Parts: sequence; C-alpha cells; structure tokens
Amino acid sequence: MITVTNVSLRYGDRKLFEEVNIKFTPGNCYGLIGANGAGKSTFLKILSGEVEAQTGEVTITPGERLAMLKQDHFEYEAFTVLQTVVMGHTRLYEVMQAKDAIYMKADFTDADGMRAAELEGEFAELSGWEAESDAAILLNGLGIGEDLHQKLMADLTGSDKVKVLLAQALFGKPDILLLDEPTNHLDLQAVKWLEDFLMNFANTVIVVSHDRHFLNKVCTHMADLDFGRMRLYVGNYDFWYESSQLAQRLAGEANKKKEEKIKDLQAFVARFSANASKSKQATSRKKLLEKITLDDIRPSTRRYPFVNFPIEREIGNELLRVDGVTKTIDGVKVLDNVTFTMNKDDKIAFVGKNEFAITTLFRILMGEVAADSGTFKWGVTTSQAYFPNDNSRFFESDELNLIEWLRQFSPTDQTESFLRGWLGRMLFSGDEVLKKCTVLSGGEKVRCMLSKMMLSSSNVLLLDEPTNHLDLESITALNNGMISFKGSMLFTSHDHQFVQTIANRIIEITPNGLIDKQMAYDEYLENEAVKKQREAVYQ
Repeated sequence: MITVTNVSLRYGDRKLFEEVNIKFTPGNCYGLIGANGAGKSTFLKILSGEVEAQTGEVTITPGERLAMLKQDHFEYEAFTVLQTVVMGHTRLYEVMQAKDAIYMKADFTDADGMRAAELEGEFAELSGWEAESDAAILLNGLGIGEDLHQKLMADLTGSDKVKVLLAQALFGKPDILLLDEPTNHLDLQAVKWLEDFLMNFANTVIVVSHDRHFLNKVCTHMADLDFGRMRLYVGNYDFWYESSQLAQRLAGEANKKKEEKIKDLQAFVARFSANASKSKQATSRKKLLEKITLDDIRPSTRRYPFVNFPIEREIGNELLRVDGVTKTIDGVKVLDNVTFTMNKDDKIAFVGKNEFAITTLFRILMGEVAADSGTFKWGVTTSQAYFPNDNSRFFESDELNLIEWLRQFSPTDQTESFLRGWLGRMLFSGDEVLKKCTVLSGGEKVRCMLSKMMLSSSNVLLLDEPTNHLDLESITALNNGMISFKGSMLFTSHDHQFVQTIANRIIEITPNGLIDKQMAYDEYLENEAVKKQREAVYQ
C-alpha cells in the first residue's frame, strides 16, 4: 500500500497540489486524471521519490517494491534488451552482478565462497533462476521477438525501446506499479496484451493515460486531480464522466424527491455493473460500484469545450471517388493503387501501420500534394474541412492574436463579439483571446483549428490525428461532436474509443492493398475473416 499524507507542491506562485491525502491499496488500478498541466506526471514522480514534495509525506508499506515506467528512452543504450528488463528489479540485478563478480575472481577465497552462497540464497528467493524466462515472456507479449533479446538497446527502434522499458517496469511483479502514458507508441496488439496483463495484476497500479478505452478496461478507481485537490472515485473513466454528468443533472432538479434520485442512481450503477467482465479488475470494480450511494457522486468542476460541426448544405449521394492513387516519396512507394468510393453517411476510419501513408492520402485529397498517378474527384455538393497532422504553418504569424487569427476563417460575421463567442466555446475567455497565436500550446492550437473547422460549416470532414495534444475533457467533447456530426468524414486516430464510437467503416492501408470493411472497429479487430486477411497482407 502507498499512503499520501498532506502532500503539497508549488512552483513559484503556481499551486499544483494542496494537502493531498489518499491511499492506494493492493488489488486496485487507479487512473490519475486531470487537465493538461494539472501535475499528473509530477505527482507520479513524487510517489516514486524522484521529486520531493514541499510538505507532507509518501509512505510505502515496509518491504514492498515500487516500479515506475522510465521516460528516458536512451538510458540503457549500452545494455542488452534482456539485461534492461531485469534491471527493473534493482535488488535482483545487484545480486546478479555481485554474484558474477565473485565467480570471475582469479583468487577465489573461502570468504568469497561464503559470500557467494549468501548471494545464491537471496538470488533464489528473488526468483533469479526464472528471471530471464520471465523477462522473455514479457518481451514476447509486447511484440519484442527473441531475435532482439540479446541485442543492445542502442540498436532498437524508438517504439521497440518503449516496449522494453514497459517490460522493465512490469518485471518481477512489483507491489506498486506507476505508469505514465504506457500506451504511447504501442501497436494494437501490445496495448491489448497490456490491458489483459493489468486486468489480472493483483497488486497496486497507478496510471496516467489519455487513452479512455485503456482506462475503461483496466481501472477500478479514478483519482481526479482538479484545482490542486485530489478526489477518489469508484469506477472507470466512463463511469466517472457519466456519474459527474448525472450528479449535475440531479443537483439541478431541486424539486425531485430523493427517492426518485436514488432510483436514477441505482439504474445508472446497474447499467455499468452489468458490463463488467470476469477479469480481477472488472470484478473488483463491479463490487465497488454496487456500494455507491447518492452522496458518493459529485458534479465535476472540469470545463469541457463545446464541439459541434454544423453543415450549411445537405450532402448529395456522390461524395468522393478515388481511383488508382499512387505516390512515391524519397524512393519509397507510400501509396500503391489506392481505390475506393465514399458513400453518403460514411464515417471512415483509416488505420494501418504506416501512418505516413494515411497522412499523404489526406494531403492528396486536399490538394496539398500531387499524386504520381491516379485520380480523385469530390462530389459537387461536398465542401471539405481539414484538420492536418501538422498545423504549425497556421500559427507562424507573431502579429495576430486569437481574435485576429480566427477572423481570417470566418466567412460571414467578423465582429469581435461573434469571434469571442466561438473562442469561448473552446475555453478561451477574457484576455486569453488576446494572446499571440505563436505562444499557444499544442492543445490550444488544436482547439483553434477545431474552431476554424466549425466556422466553415462543411459537410465533409478530414481529420488526421485530431486527439493529439488534447486532454481527456477535450477528447471527450470532440468525440461527442463527431458522433453527432450529420455529414460524412474520413479520419485517423490512435484513440481506440474514438474510432470505435465514430466509425461505421474501416479502411486499412497495407503494403499489399486496402482492406475495406463496413463495420465498427471492435468488430473489425475481432472478426476472424478479417484477422486472416490482415495476416495475409502483412506477410
């Protein structure tokens, strides 16, 4: 167990935490949530001892081991992959090194023999004889094959290094596991493996992630870091979000009898409890949910942007025809004979291991890049709004504040009050709208780009990784806005829940052609015929 008592931290005049008191207990997985900049990663560093709080203390049950996912991908360049994983259990690795050093001595003494025997005993107690095989199991599960286990970390790609560091954190079944954005740079198979691992992990897990699907799968509790305070809620992210919305509705219904409110709560809890699977985490979560009372749910003070894409013109039946589009860049064929027809009401998610291919296709469709061969044609009733993967070119002028920046894209009303209203929807209020566009954070730039798209009233949207840089609140708002959009769209995203809840058609760009299926994302991943087709095209 890890206990936080009266922990506070300030940076200058900025308060990150104020007298945080919380206990993290074994058998539970805690999702640490909060707006960008709230201090989630810093809080994990306080728990690990990497950062010292100004007041209060963090205590760990004596004898328990804590492991944290390392963020420095170049820290272990001189070590082999297997060594790096085993180093996750510091004491075991120290024993291994000390034992090997004694056996390497030329003048082996009786004292050395006694010390070696002591180390061998501790080595066995720490499951040292199974260390390499346990490390190999973790690596294989995450997609790092045995051919890489003896290679140096310096020889691995960036994404493979991330997987090795994740295996390092998981190694040896730590009593307390701290994970900061563990799904970043992981492929679908690795994320699924990690979900299964954590759902059956018996010890304490505290995780920071922007992946709502991941939080929903693995978490029994949400620890909400909001305005310097931390509150603990039973349930996964969706339960936290919807219960906070329910609490706001119930709080606003002053004339509604308490008995009726309790019935609403019971129906709400029953709906979520029924979705629990048989995993340890989900079963634990279900038991906790069933004990929820009316006083346990509270409205969130979190602010959500308002995302809504109106359409000015009804879309016709002919939207987009792509025929044989091919593109080679720097000698590499990125797109090869891409052919498909977009239909009315299609919300197409483009997936695939080559993300650059999807970005290139979107840029071709928007006229930014010319195809080497092939054609595409938009229907005469369509109008397109585009969210590019790289939006930096839109924010290069240091002369424009946010009102002036947005005025460039307002087709009708260019008054300050009108533009302030649009920026206010995206959480820019007061003097914030006078900030220069060159000083915006990544998340603020995304919210500006969404304002630009909404003002266009286009009936076809193209979005290339729109959730990058956004906090969970903005992702949720954008997700809801895209679900309710009345037009058609092409998009790509790493956010599993985003794709699952929006797309009704999946197109995967593979090295050997397209896989095009009219189905939801989860069905696409689980469908046996599609699995065989995917295996064939990636061979």
